[in-house]
Amino acid sequence: MASVFSRRGMLQTSAAATLGCVSGIGPAGASNVGGMPQEGPETPKLTMYISADPTESEMKKIKQIGVDIVDMPDMPPPPWTEEWFRKRMDILATQGLKLGIVMVPWFRNGAMEPEFLKVVHGLPGRDDMIEKLKASIVAAGQAGLPVVEYDFFPHRANEGYKEIPGRGGSGLLSFDYDRMRDLPPIPSEGAVSYEKVWENLTYFLKALVPVAEKAGVRLCVHPNDPPPKTSRGSGQVLNTFRDWKRLIETVDSPANGLTFDCGVTRELGEDPVEVARYFASRDRINHCHFRNVKLTKPNEKYVEVWNDEGDDDMLAVMKELIRNKYRRLIMPEHPRTMENDKGQDNGGYTGWVYNVGYARAMMQAALLEVRAR
Repeated sequence: MASVFSRRGMLQTSAAATLGCVSGIGPAGASNVGGMPQEGPETPKLTMYISADPTESEMKKIKQIGVDIVDMPDMPPPPWTEEWFRKRMDILATQGLKLGIVMVPWFRNGAMEPEFLKVVHGLPGRDDMIEKLKASIVAAGQAGLPVVEYDFFPHRANEGYKEIPGRGGSGLLSFDYDRMRDLPPIPSEGAVSYEKVWENLTYFLKALVPVAEKAGVRLCVHPNDPPPKTSRGSGQVLNTFRDWKRLIETVDSPANGLTFDCGVTRELGEDPVEVARYFASRDRINHCHFRNVKLTKPNEKYVEVWNDEGDDDMLAVMKELIRNKYRRLIMPEHPRTMENDKGQDNGGYTGWVYNVGYARAMMQAALLEVRAR
């Protein structure tokens, strides 16, 4: 479980039909008058990471805490096939689970995959990977997978992280850009400018979004996390609210969306409620990450904390998503390291149980308010 219940790759993730529903859900998401609202066609759905070859035990641990839809972050290199997807979907179905989203393997163990580096830098060979991704998106659509997530950065600033103690000795994750500010480019990665990365992202979107539209698949890019403006000499193109707006304007399509991460939003110094409203009202949130931080300096210094103690009003974020009829997945990610999970990287199963329970409580409280209107 540790390999997929750790942070996404860091220090290591039509839609309503595929995402499934719970019978008896009313328009506001409530299963019955006076009861607690449940997930359904008109509500968001919680998700968790799962391995690409899940065991029965792994699936049961997810199902037992009420998660029905899973996210596969540890995908093999493209191209993927419809047969590959259907085989995993059949395995998941044995425990009542559905596959809702997969992640393009942009990097491994904190380092960029060489073939994707060609895409970001615009190097010879990028079109080969783009063609493989086109075939993979078509296969995802044929299998009924609604969402494919990807990153688009030339380097991930992992060198700025450090685990620090939180309440009761639990593990929090601090980021301080000063820890890596003067580090040079990694020779195997090189450096690329902000403008050049934008040029290559535009090329990427214009190639893939029409294919995704036709296949009935939504794409979502995860913003730079951590979000310093420069990482090892390379410009990072998705580290401001302005950049996120530019993304969806570059190719205007529901298939070209964002992974809205309310933790990253706070890391930028932005109000997650306002940002959620902007993108959800335009139907451009194709996935959501739900977590909290304490911010010291935008883009450069913050601590990832327990969801109940950060700067974000998590209930207000959830209410905004529901007001704007967001119905796709919510990942209550980045569990804190707990005593019961010692030996597991940056959060284990107990931490996930806490995060899922907290997110479900926020969702139910928000749905109750909608139902009361």
